[in-house]
Amino acid sequence: MEFKNELIKLLQVNSNNELAVPMENYLKNNFTFFGIKTDKRRAFLKLVYEKHKTEIKENYRTITWELFQEKERECHHCAIDLISKEIKKKFVLNDIALIEKLIITNSWWDTVDFIAKYLLGGYLQQFPNETFPVIEQFSNAENIWLNRSAIIFQLSYKEKTNFDLLKSECEKHKHSTEFFIQKAIGWALRDYSRFNPKAVKGYVASTNLKPLSKKEALRLL
Repeated sequence: MEFKNELIKLLQVNSNNELAVPMENYLKNNFTFFGIKTDKRRAFLKLVYEKHKTEIKENYRTITWELFQEKERECHHCAIDLISKEIKKKFVLNDIALIEKLIITNSWWDTVDFIAKYLLGGYLQQFPNETFPVIEQFSNAENIWLNRSAIIFQLSYKEKTNFDLLKSECEKHKHSTEFFIQKAIGWALRDYSRFNPKAVKGYVASTNLKPLSKKEALRLL
């Protein structure tokens, strides 16, 4: 893939170890970084994108997956930026397999949250009949990042959020001791409280949520 190879070479040439170290520390040293800040990384992606549009349009799913398997975190973010640009409102039914692979590969909040909101959320808006089986599968999985995605995938839905489904996910995971699950519950409820504060306040009052989930849910109320 010419696009992928050229992009990685450009990132390598512009690597900065002084910036890489604090970036790696910020993500608990789970990943290696080139040390390229977001605005510069996106500028490099745009530059190479313009040279390889045809290749990208025909192969962006494959390119995304290949980039996501590289070790440097900037490659993972480039992959997400690329597919979110290309796939918007053009999902096909079996894209859920790729979305799931992206969630469970090189997983941390900085990629999972974007994938859950924009890719999983966008996919289920395009294929609403898939919502229950997909969310049921993700919610019951023995993977906290799939669980978290099932809780937060409606973040872009705003007033169209299915609150009954959100409450069901909160109930299923409210006893979890996992930080990222407790935080997800609070975040999803807080987000919906901007559109239906009364409903969220009532739900939190009647439900025995973990303190972190409750605190986050009520932050705007």
